[in-house]
Amino acid sequence: MGNNNDIDFNDEEMTVDLELEDGSNVTCGIVTILTVQKQDYIVLLPLNEDGKNEDGEVWFYRYFEDENNVNAEPELQYIEDDEEYEMVSDAFDEYLDNAEFDELVDGE
Repeated sequence: MGNNNDIDFNDEEMTVDLELEDGSNVTCGIVTILTVQKQDYIVLLPLNEDGKNEDGEVWFYRYFEDENNVNAEPELQYIEDDEEYEMVSDAFDEYLDNAEFDELVDGE
């Protein structure tokens, strides 16, 4: 994966452009960054050409920032381990549950 991913922090909604294994590029919205067992993970929402996500699918990647260089591009790493992926998925479900609860509480 490496440094071929551009994260744009200037837009109201942050996005990242991912280069996939087949050489194609996909723009994804950044949903959140979760920390699970001291490792950061980024949750991405793949978007079509119109900037929409049609199926609700999200992608999880390991997320690394260079603490010594604030200008360095963050690095994303594919999660190959099923148990690790499941752990991140569960943490994201919990994040969504908390976000929905917060919206219910804030909406009153």
